[in-house]
Amino acid sequence: MEFKAKVSIDAIKEQKTLPELAKQYDVHPTQIQQWKKVLLEHSAKAFSDKEAGAGAIEAKESHLYEQIGKLQVENDWLKKKLS
Repeated sequence: MEFKAKVSIDAIKEQKTLPELAKQYDVHPTQIQQWKKVLLEHSAKAFSDKEAGAGAIEAKESHLYEQIGKLQVENDWLKKKLS
């Protein structure tokens, strides 16, 4: 998997031609082109998944802080009642 990513990234950089990369990595140029296409098609997921994950984490964190606040108020009320 890492090999495909490395070859695809080198292809995207376009510092070498596909035939040069094919010779360097001993892979057919068509294969490199396919890997490059897959990487470009799925690259947006890398950012959208992280952003969605961050939003979910923030929502969970907010919910937990809300619960803590409620429990603190309840705890204070119970302390007053026992005194």
